[in-house]
Amino acid sequence: MKQKRKVFVQHLYHEIEDEEKAEKYLDSSLSLIGLVVMYFNGLEKSLDSIICEIFTDRSDSTGLIVLHKMAYATKVDLFKRFSDDFHLGCAIKIEGYQKLIADLRETGRLRNLVVHADWENTDDDGYTYVNLKISSNGMEQEYIQFSEDSLKEIINLIITTRYELHEYWKKRTKELYK
Repeated sequence: MKQKRKVFVQHLYHEIEDEEKAEKYLDSSLSLIGLVVMYFNGLEKSLDSIICEIFTDRSDSTGLIVLHKMAYATKVDLFKRFSDDFHLGCAIKIEGYQKLIADLRETGRLRNLVVHADWENTDDDGYTYVNLKISSNGMEQEYIQFSEDSLKEIINLIITTRYELHEYWKKRTKELYK
């Protein structure tokens, strides 16, 4: 995904010169945006299920009480802390674990970019307004170019991460019951 920034002048304004071209781009991307949301929700529910099982395999209620209203990034952190403790306590390392944690974090970051992007302000080159950066250098409007290919890459990362999560859980369970 390409990124560009524009200095904020006086009003939050986005230069959209060819609205028809921008509309055509959005029409071709909307279904991919929906797939990002759908597959990410599946990944998050898988993570919820695993965290619930960490608490107890008798009932999900304890885990669900803890997870209720918890943000995804906080769930990933909780999962990591439980997993790190498990690895330390069992004196083991499970292959692929560090990549899994990195991918869980990256899917959350990318999902947030897609979901919180201002899709109504996508220019004719496919750059979509995502954020206003404020620093000691002033304010800058941040845009990301979500191409159809980059949205498909995000979807593939989410699907792969969900698979990695299940594979990690199988390996962890096998280690637990050795």
